[in-house]
Amino acid sequence: MNTNIIHCFIASSPKGIFHDRKFIPEIIFVLGLCFASCAKNNQFTIEGHVKDGSGKTLYLENITTSSVVVSDSVKLGGNGFFRFKRARPQAPDFYRLRLQRQFVNLSVDSTETIKVQSDTLNFARNYTAEGSFECAKIKELTFLQLATSEAYNRLQKQYESRAISLDEYITKAKEITDAYKKEAINRIMANPASASAYFALFQQINGLLIFDPYDRQDSKMYGAVANSWNVNYPNALRTRHLVGLFTGSLAILRQEQNRAVPRELDGKQFFDISLPSIQDNEIRLSEVGAGKVVLLDFTAYEMQNSPLHNMELLKIYRQYEPQGFVIYQVSLDGDKHFWKNAAVNLPWICVNDPQSVYSEIAKKYNVGNLPAGFIFNRDGDIVARIDNYGDLEKAVVARLK
Repeated sequence: MNTNIIHCFIASSPKGIFHDRKFIPEIIFVLGLCFASCAKNNQFTIEGHVKDGSGKTLYLENITTSSVVVSDSVKLGGNGFFRFKRARPQAPDFYRLRLQRQFVNLSVDSTETIKVQSDTLNFARNYTAEGSFECAKIKELTFLQLATSEAYNRLQKQYESRAISLDEYITKAKEITDAYKKEAINRIMANPASASAYFALFQQINGLLIFDPYDRQDSKMYGAVANSWNVNYPNALRTRHLVGLFTGSLAILRQEQNRAVPRELDGKQFFDISLPSIQDNEIRLSEVGAGKVVLLDFTAYEMQNSPLHNMELLKIYRQYEPQGFVIYQVSLDGDKHFWKNAAVNLPWICVNDPQSVYSEIAKKYNVGNLPAGFIFNRDGDIVARIDNYGDLEKAVVARLK
């Protein structure tokens, strides 16, 4: 403790008890408690016990807006006890305990001590977290995300084994994500300023956000949390990140572009694509579209509505192809032989992504449903996203003028 501070405090006080030297030890003791209390309040503690954890290393990791950073670690002793102390954040922050490949998600704000109890075998599932109401909410959301992810993975296996069609896969995948959103929205709207509301927004399945910031309905949830955090924690890094994400997506939605596609190639506003055609020749989107109005069409010929979809495209293609309209159609069919037979007589560029429903290209373009299209103008910029193909002809005509 800094004794100069105490001496100044005594010297500046009114004459009386503080100038009676017999009280100085008591004064130092009381002030020492105050300083100790302040120091204590500037930290938070995560402690607890891991049954059968002797000899194993437990990590404390900070989940930032862009990465996961190891903050501390401890090798568990015979009793499995652990304790971590860190500086208290100015706004809600997120940490996780990691034991091998198992994680316990926690949020930290005004809570001084969080106590976690678990065991080695079921560390991520069979745990309790006391001392924080928000940690209990985080646990509920973690388990909800885990159940959603497991259901989604089971569905993928069904599709891979041909137990279900692509139509069924897409329909059921939407049902799974919608079920998560329904539960999560209830928690978000109950308290948009909470750590659990923020946590709910950023849950993922296979690297994709469940709540899409560029979806008109999902964007409302980002807005609710962003506005609440901006009121309560205006200077927090997470607030700035969230507000920036929301305002950026809102600007794009107002321009009738439901999803943003980042810049990548030669300043063009798209991710370039190079995929094999029916003849197994690599065809690049940027080369096909040079000086043309292009429809980039994501589809799958295995879908029930595929023949009708291609018939509608054919009408528009035949009418406007002489004016410089081209189609670059990306098939996500897993059966390459089936795709080739179905696409052989189509007059536009047909390519196939061998990653099928796991397509990284479709992920980059934030394709959630099929078919989905993007219109490029003659300068190679994305000017519209087509989810309702009834609007396609109007969008094409507007860019051919």
